[in-house]
Amino acid sequence: MWTVASYVVKQKLARRKRYPLVLMLEPLFRCNLACAGCGKIQYPAHILKKELTPEQCFRAVDECGAPMVSIPGGEPLMHPQIDVIVEGLVARQKYIYLCTTALLLKEKLDLFKPSKYLTFSVHVDGEREHHDFSVCREGGYDQAIEGMKEALRRGFRVTTNTTLFDGADPNSVREHFDQMMELGVEGMMLSPGYSYDKAPDQKHFLGRARTRKLFRAILSNRKKSWQFNQSPLFLEFLMGERQYACTPWGMPTYNIFGWQKPCYLLQDGYADTFQDLMDSTAWHEYGTESGNPKCANCMVHSGYEASAVNETFSSLRGLLATAKATIFTRHKDEHAMKLLNEHVRPVHSYNPLVQIEESSSQLEETSA
Repeated sequence: MWTVASYVVKQKLARRKRYPLVLMLEPLFRCNLACAGCGKIQYPAHILKKELTPEQCFRAVDECGAPMVSIPGGEPLMHPQIDVIVEGLVARQKYIYLCTTALLLKEKLDLFKPSKYLTFSVHVDGEREHHDFSVCREGGYDQAIEGMKEALRRGFRVTTNTTLFDGADPNSVREHFDQMMELGVEGMMLSPGYSYDKAPDQKHFLGRARTRKLFRAILSNRKKSWQFNQSPLFLEFLMGERQYACTPWGMPTYNIFGWQKPCYLLQDGYADTFQDLMDSTAWHEYGTESGNPKCANCMVHSGYEASAVNETFSSLRGLLATAKATIFTRHKDEHAMKLLNEHVRPVHSYNPLVQIEESSSQLEETSA
């Protein structure tokens, strides 16, 4: 927190209007899951075989200068040199969130050393039945939990990230929070799902109104035991208590194609350098306020959490709002309690789990 705070203050003092907070570093698109709501693995085989070298990763991190690096994918643990990449970023004292399905976590832990700079951010989309349906893999939840337990036992930092879609049961999500806290994770990250154009399932992405209703039900009247690894103002934004403009430059993306314009979720071209990304992207054409239909329903953390962090350090009012939201976490709301009593028909209760079977070659590559 101190690292982020001091970094943001320096940007403010330098009067920089746009600055990165988290680098989204995608070293590959390959994955050992085929989630219906994800478009990352829909690339052709020759693209899925490509990956960034450690040197390319280090150059991108140095160019960007953000204090935090999120390593999504694909599945980063499938990268043959992921340990070299992580070691190099730790040496640079970057705070790393290695995003993983945790299917390979237990067997890959020997590649890493516990460090305050390294956190495994495990993709868990809710309780067992909901998670397995979401990731299209039976038994995926149990494998993820087993990997998390082993990482925690060995002294690694572990958080979770949960993406919610239309049809999520708020009571089940709250139960999921209890389970993760009992497991011993440091904190949890939440985000509504975003409609990737390439995603096989286009029916269950949330609109803004439904996002606010769902997150109000989930996050109001919350328990003191729940710890979230996010800006408290961003959580209030999801609940409909705050309004923000998107700041897509806050979490720029670098992958095998270069610097992705404008953000992690949209692909409107690529830049060769980080500075070119910042200078050549028509930022005013993105975000809900722009009228861009691709951005109409987006409320995801990669676009709006940086906005919340920016408010914290933009004024005394923002700083006080953050302090208040950090101390008073209950958010008592009688109407939200009534929302929890509404009947919800979870998507997995009336749709079969469609499991994507892996070929023998995929299994060999996954375990390599």
